[in-house]
This record gives sequence, C-alpha cells and structure tokens, in this order.
Amino acid sequence: MWATFRWSTLQSDALASRTVYAFGSFEVDAAARRLTRGGELVPLPDRHVGVLIELVASPGSILSKDALIHAVWRDVAVTDNSLEQAISALRRIVGDTAAGTPSIQTVARQGYRFVGEVTRRASRATDEALDELLAPHRAWVEGRAAIETLERDQIVRARAAFERVLASAPDQPSARVGLANACILQFEMTRTDARPDAAALAIATNHAREACRLSPDYAEAWATLGFVLERTGHRIDALAASRRAITLEPDNWRHHLRLASVSWGEERLREAHRTLALMPGFSLAHWLAATVHVARSALAEAERELVAGLAGQTSIGSVAKFSSVALHWLHGLLLLARGEDDAALAAFERELALEASGHLYARECCANTWYAIGALRCGRNDLEGARHAFQEAVQRVSQHRLAALGLSAITQAHAGTKNASRLGVYGLRPGASGQLSIDFAFVAAAAFVKNGEATEAARIVDDALAAAAPGNAGWLLPIEPMLQVAANAEIWAPALARLRTRAS
Repeated sequence: MWATFRWSTLQSDALASRTVYAFGSFEVDAAARRLTRGGELVPLPDRHVGVLIELVASPGSILSKDALIHAVWRDVAVTDNSLEQAISALRRIVGDTAAGTPSIQTVARQGYRFVGEVTRRASRATDEALDELLAPHRAWVEGRAAIETLERDQIVRARAAFERVLASAPDQPSARVGLANACILQFEMTRTDARPDAAALAIATNHAREACRLSPDYAEAWATLGFVLERTGHRIDALAASRRAITLEPDNWRHHLRLASVSWGEERLREAHRTLALMPGFSLAHWLAATVHVARSALAEAERELVAGLAGQTSIGSVAKFSSVALHWLHGLLLLARGEDDAALAAFERELALEASGHLYARECCANTWYAIGALRCGRNDLEGARHAFQEAVQRVSQHRLAALGLSAITQAHAGTKNASRLGVYGLRPGASGQLSIDFAFVAAAAFVKNGEATEAARIVDDALAAAAPGNAGWLLPIEPMLQVAANAEIWAPALARLRTRAS
C-alpha cells in the first residue's frame, strides 16, 4: 500500500563499471548515477543519466533509438517520445561544442551520437561521498517505517523525513512517493473535520503526479496516485492508476490492497482476496471484503471475514506494521443487527480500547463506535446512557450528524418530521440536483424512523442511492442501527436491492 524502495538493474550494472566520464566541465559517475558540473551536482532523472552514460561511453558512435531504449529502459515498454524527452533535456544541460554545434547530435533515420572529447577514469568514492549517497535512502527508509505504523505522530515525522530527502534529491521518484503518502495520510487524519487538511491533499496530489512523470514505470508511484485521485473525487482515473500499478508489478500485495480500497463490488472482493493470497491474515483486506458483503446483505460472509481479520490481528500482535482499526466496530454492528446486544457492546468496548493507539483512523472509528453504542442504548430505552454516548461521538467528530440527531431525538419530542422541506433543522440541505447526498439521506431517514415513518425513510434512501455516483455509498444500510432495516425488511427491500446491484 505504501511506497517500497527498489534499486534498479541499471544501478546494479553501473556499480559494477566504476567509471567516471569527463567532458568539458562535466563529469558523469556511472557508479553513483550522477552528473556534476564544476563539482556541483546537476539534478537529473535516473533514466536521463542512463541515456547520457550510453552516449558518452561511445563518443562519436551512432546509437540507434532502439539500442538506447533497450539499454536504459530494459524490458519496460516505452515510446520514442520518452527517449526524445531525455535527449531534449540533456541538450539543454550539456549545451554545445566549442564549434557551436550540439554536443548530442541527431543522425537522421539512424539515431544519436555524442560529439566531443571524453576522458574516462576509474571512480573511487570516499567515505564522505558514500555517506552523501546513502543519506537520502536512509531518510527514505526511516520515513517509510514511520508511515507503516499508521500512527498520527509517526506520520508527521515521516513527512519531515521525506521533505529532507527531496531537499537533497529533488528528482528521486521514491522520495516524492513517500512524501505523497505522508501527506495523504495527514489529510486522512482530518477527513471528518469541519475543515479537512486540503493543503496536505494538494501536496500529495502534486508529488504523486510528479513521481509518475519522473518514472512512468514505477508501480508505487501509480498506486499512490490512485489512492490520491480517489480522495480527490476522480474515481475512474483512480481505478486506472491503481490497475496500472498492478500491471507493472503484479505480485506486490500493496498494489492489490490499494486497488481494493479505491474500487467497489466484485473488484474490491477480488483484490482483497488477492492481497490475502500474497499477505495472509492481513486484517485490512478482510475488512474491505466485509464491506462488500454487508452491502450485499450477505452478513454471515461479512462476519466470517471480520473474524478472520481479528484472528490475524491477534496473531500478528500490537506492534505490527499497518495495524487496523474498525474491525471490532463493524463486527459489533453485525451482532447488534441480529439482536445480540451484549456481544455487540463487548465488541464496541474493544474498539474503544484502541483509541489510545494513536492510529490515524482511531478517532473517527471511536466516534462511530460511540454513536453505535448510543443507538444500542436508545433501543434499551436507556436515554441517559444514549445521551452520553452520542455526546462522546460528537466530541470526537463534531460533524457526526447521526450522533447529533440522536441527541436531538432524546432532547426534543418532535425530532421527526414528515415535511422534507423542514430537514434544515438537522443541518440538511439538498444538493444542486434536489437530492440529498447518501450521508445526509441516512440522517433524514433516521429522523423519519424515529417518528414512525419507515416508508418515507426508505424512499429517501432509495432515491439517494439511485442518484449517487457508482461506488460504495450507503454500504452500511443493512446494519445501520438507527434505521432498523431488519425490523421493516419489506419496506426496505427496494433500497436493499438497489444497494446489492451497486455492489455487484
């Protein structure tokens, strides 16, 4: 799911050559994969350095486009345009010969050649030079390890580490991927706030796109871009980017997990199970599969996934990378839906115990859990217990409208209304199409259910689902505690059927 650093075959070959090519004020160190001018580093993408090495290694010789592409891009399928872009960038940097002609010449219908005197010598890196080369990679490893904890404080530290990497290696794609991941996770920490961190999301978008430009065959860059695009509302592009990552690197479980997270229905199930085939017991993959089963009203299948996810979480331990939350919460909702209140409450309490972990989603999950406890207490007519639970939910996520509605239902005898135009009392407004969003529709429907109007509640949700864009909107409907779907199965049948179709 998150960036994984890899040394390229080109880097391995260059380390074996240990050669420095010098021309004019420039030196190309084939081992270090770096170009300097007058001793100062000239930032260049790795592929561009590779093209320059091939040219200066055979000065005066014509190298065909195919030969250059094979030598630099190896087995990656690219067009001539990639090579032409590299040649254009190199010409701008190395300039012309003393005679005023380009140092890198195009020979019509044959290829390219480097014109000029080139000397070569064996390179011997000093300890200081080696440390300089290792520094960005060391910072990258530290940043990645921090991200994989999924802890809020560690993610903040990871962002700082990746920013240090980019300061010294601005064209390193893996550093941009790392920074994009850190920033998108910082956005995720705030996604339920009144003002989410839009600046972090914008930074993540910029660096994910730039990583793809710098290295079009870098699968981690595309996987990261897919996640970012989904969060910015570009679902189709998100799916395309995530699928490209898998095409480039089909056996990386992180890419399959990313695609599972941005897709829905059968594709999410398939990719979650592919993740589990490559990384057995991975809790988040089980959770993602369970969400599809819930939407399909296949609640027994959903519970089997969650139980397996919880077992995997327990066997791995609390210090595992990519720790998970929300499994106990969702399991509790399943238990509550079939009337096992005490078992549900025990599951909810286990979820609440994870709040101290510092997990980036812990606050959001605990707000949802407190809301579910409030709904459970309402069902038992424990109004003071419900009030306390709803207040705890709103304290963590002030925008939790279902919890706010629960509070209103307790304190106001007229919480429900038959007049949709009066839904503003709950902070609800139809969108430009005249339809409520699915989240707001749930709140409106809950108000009608509280007032004994289940038929109107079901109509509101069904209309919202019909208007919603493809995706997982409304997936919790079968077990949403305030809507009491199981108690009015016939009334809710059309909306549930529509939800199943959306999750097919």
